[in-house]
Amino acid sequence: MYQSRSEEIFEKYLQLIDEHLQHVLDGKVDEMLELHEIAGRLFIHPTHLSNVIKNLTGKHPCYFYERKILEAAKSLLDNKQHSIADVARILTYDPSNFTKWFKSYAGIKPSQYRKQLLQKYTEASNRAAA
Repeated sequence: MYQSRSEEIFEKYLQLIDEHLQHVLDGKVDEMLELHEIAGRLFIHPTHLSNVIKNLTGKHPCYFYERKILEAAKSLLDNKQHSIADVARILTYDPSNFTKWFKSYAGIKPSQYRKQLLQKYTEASNRAAA
């Protein structure tokens, strides 16, 4: 199947983000890549990367990066063994900044996310027991 150059760039961008986040989660790197660093790894100018993705999707590249980080954060928060501060550090955030960041993208604080998750598990357990 034919893939346009824009689609190829976008696909490689998403793949690079996934690989990078896995390295962060595995503790292989201790800093998040910035957009200009991602563009450099793709051998294109940051403005070109941004324009290609915006034209193809209607969204800025950071939208996809932040969404993937949010998915990783939620997955880590699902594990009660990790404190919220631990999740922040794993994802290279300062704990106080992480809470602000999480709320801005998820609409709720990490502690509220965990509370909602617990309520869902409790309700599911109660239904299963009934």
